[in-house]
Parts: sequence; C-alpha cells; structure tokens
Amino acid sequence: MTVSVLLITHDNVGKALLEAAINTLSFCPLSAEILSIPSDCDPESTIQHAMQKIHELDQGQGVLILTDIYGSTPSNIACALSKKENVRIISGINLPMLIRVLNYPNLDLDELVLKAISGGQEGIMDCISHIRE
Repeated sequence: MTVSVLLITHDNVGKALLEAAINTLSFCPLSAEILSIPSDCDPESTIQHAMQKIHELDQGQGVLILTDIYGSTPSNIACALSKKENVRIISGINLPMLIRVLNYPNLDLDELVLKAISGGQEGIMDCISHIRE
C-alpha cells in the first residue's frame, strides 16, 4: 500500500499537471485523482465530493492533497478536509513538486510532504542568474 494523491485545483490546472507528469515519467506510480474546481462551484457540495474521493483513494497510508493557491477556493476546500486522519495538504503545486512526489512512491505520508515541499521550492529559480553562474 502507498500514499495516494489528490490534486484540488482551479479548473483544469491539476489535469494538465498530472498529464505532464505522467508523460514525463511514462507512468503514474501512485494512485492519483484530480478534483477540478470551477469558479462557480458550490463549496459545501464540493467538500462532500472531496471527502468521498479521499475515502476512495486512501489505501491505509493516507492521502496527500496538492492544491494551487493558498487561500483560494480550491485551497479552502482542501483545508476543510484537514480534520480527516491521514490527510496532509500542500499548496503551491507546480510540476517539479508533483514529479518529485511521484518519484518517491514508497515514502510514508510525512516523508512525502517533505519531498513535495523541497521539489516545489527547488523547481523555482531565476534561469538567467543560474545560466550566468
């Protein structure tokens, strides 16, 4: 059993990121689902839908939720799930973060949180400064 991943993002951001990650890796080593949040969503019913997805995804090792902008509707929906046991939430998803998570399918939930954060942070750089070094 492994940790599962749920992407809760604006519109199709999560879908695009997961497709890009799978294309890069050639497969998806963790069970992953997407919850796309349209601008006109009903937050309460969406929270219930997200809870159902967590229930379906959790194989006993927990669910890592990756969301885009902290404080936005997708993030608020994700944070509403924080009381569930074995759920961790990271905002600021980017492709390096997601690929890092998928590259470590055998880590436990707490270790995977650290990999997600380090992957997201290390994937951000000033390219011009980096090239000139």
